[in-house]
Amino acid sequence: MAKKHKKYFNKSLKNYFPVFLLPTLIAFVIAFIAPFIMGLGLSFTKFNAVTNAQFVGLDNYVKIFTDPNHDFLNALVFTVLFTVVSIVTVNIIAFAFAMLLTRGIKGTNFFRSVFFLPNLIGGIVLGYIWQLLINGVLDIIVNSDITKSSAYGFWGLVILNNWQLIGYMMVIYIAGIQNIPGDLTEASAIDGASPAKSLFKITIPMVMPSITICMFLTLTNSFKMFDQNLALTGGAPGKSTQMLALDIYKTFYGRIGWAGVGQAKAVIFFIIVAIIAFIQLRATRSKEVEQ
Repeated sequence: MAKKHKKYFNKSLKNYFPVFLLPTLIAFVIAFIAPFIMGLGLSFTKFNAVTNAQFVGLDNYVKIFTDPNHDFLNALVFTVLFTVVSIVTVNIIAFAFAMLLTRGIKGTNFFRSVFFLPNLIGGIVLGYIWQLLINGVLDIIVNSDITKSSAYGFWGLVILNNWQLIGYMMVIYIAGIQNIPGDLTEASAIDGASPAKSLFKITIPMVMPSITICMFLTLTNSFKMFDQNLALTGGAPGKSTQMLALDIYKTFYGRIGWAGVGQAKAVIFFIIVAIIAFIQLRATRSKEVEQ
């Protein structure tokens, strides 16, 4: 009887699956696929509005790399450097906090909540909050503010990004650490393994799925940063702290007749993020397989 009911349930589920899938599929096509295809097409045109687009071929893509200001290339270099530093700092600190907060110390749940809270605050709000804090410190130390030096802007963005992402990544690492079988850690302790050896031979290999997720999230969030960049530095001084998303925004809305170029930059931006994310996922997942 149970098998009969199970067979009937599975058959019913297959029959109604399209009904449940259809609303999500329609929303995905309307909100993502259709705008993406339209944007891809507009990257080959010159336009002020979608209705007056004129096909110009690859001219928009040529303008990106022949622009005498080199805005896109400078933003790309800055974004890559920022992303590399953020991936290292965010994940190391988040993993260290996760290790600390899985030791059963008093107040663990409170600290987990406190560290996670910054992730719930909007990027614009965070940008202005940290602008006030950093400018206050710089005014005391060097009588300056964050827009006076690209170094100040770079490390200000790194600090802001760390403060926002560490708690979120920490929660993922905690879940991974708590899933490590207790038998492994007990066996390593009995065998006399040092804490460092246990960390690199047991803990890190066992949490590689969490590392894969956290590195992917850090990479994509850092590379696509926009609102924090806009609020904290606005690209100042000059355009030296302008990241790719902000450069695309200013090209699209700030330069008359360059909307098509801004759209072309967005297409290249998408391709770069997709390629880097794919390479990172393949590299970290291969480590999971090896373990």
